[in-house]
Amino acid sequence: MFKTKNLFLILIFISSFANAATSYISDDLHTFIHSGPGTKYKIIGSVNTGDRIEIIRKNSKYTLIKDSKGRSGWVNSKYISAQPGLKERLPQLETQLTKVQTQLDEYKTNIESQDNKLEKLENINLTLNKQIEEIQILNANLNDKLDTKKNDLLMRWFSYGGMVAGGGLLLGLILPYLIPSRRKKSRW
Repeated sequence: MFKTKNLFLILIFISSFANAATSYISDDLHTFIHSGPGTKYKIIGSVNTGDRIEIIRKNSKYTLIKDSKGRSGWVNSKYISAQPGLKERLPQLETQLTKVQTQLDEYKTNIESQDNKLEKLENINLTLNKQIEEIQILNANLNDKLDTKKNDLLMRWFSYGGMVAGGGLLLGLILPYLIPSRRKKSRW
């Protein structure tokens, strides 16, 4: 029996070291440390929210802890959290918030700069589109003038050709009357 009791105590002692982990009192309250696992036991102290504790052993609803002052006692398990308290997390969160705000400001500045560049490019695009429209209208006018010049040139050549043909016809009709004919002389 003695060996079984010693073995049982050794197992409890070893399990208490295996369960020893850093935990925290949740930020919701200020809770009391009791001398046993329940509220009917004597209050031996209190633990503030966010205090670092070490878990020694867990019961069904209560956990045996060791606080930062070295006191051991029982606390309701629902008040224990694996997450550090707000007083430890707050400085880290504020630092992260500052970094994120700085990055956000940089992104805003970058976006505004990009918006300004985009607006300038849109204005340049509008100006270039207007210039393209003006050039297309000028090109259409020049093509119309070119077509008119081609038609005028064709008409001029057609007129010259008609005059040459008409002149040749007149010359062909008039020349025989102007040049004496050789037929009248007879050689026989």
